[in-house]
Amino acid sequence: IVQAIREEEAKTSGQIRIYVQRGDLKVDPVLAAQKRFQALRMHKTHQRNAVLIFVAPRAHKFAVVGDEGIHQKCGDTLWHQVVQKMREHFRSERFSEAIVDAIRDIGAVLARHFPVTAEGPNELPDEIVES
Repeated sequence: IVQAIREEEAKTSGQIRIYVQRGDLKVDPVLAAQKRFQALRMHKTHQRNAVLIFVAPRAHKFAVVGDEGIHQKCGDTLWHQVVQKMREHFRSERFSEAIVDAIRDIGAVLARHFPVTAEGPNELPDEIVES
């Protein structure tokens, strides 16, 4: 998963992070993802083009949220497509594949709208965050 993030981020100035919520999730996963997005300071990227894939495996819930820069470029369509594809993988118990495919799909869109730049550093860690 981390390797997929690195490969996709090599093509874009955009940032992709994965957050795994261990234990129960008692709130809407989109709200939890938005809160975690803020807590991870993902809204602080230069072009506001970060995307968080939030997964709560025990609760069987997940969400994908992006910052305003990428959302302005693709609207809700991207998020619905990614979520639907992830849902199909999860139903077949292909969990890693769900996340890697989402990373690749998001990375392709980020690369199209936010190509890599010489001065564009990796603004956020690539490692999976868990709690």
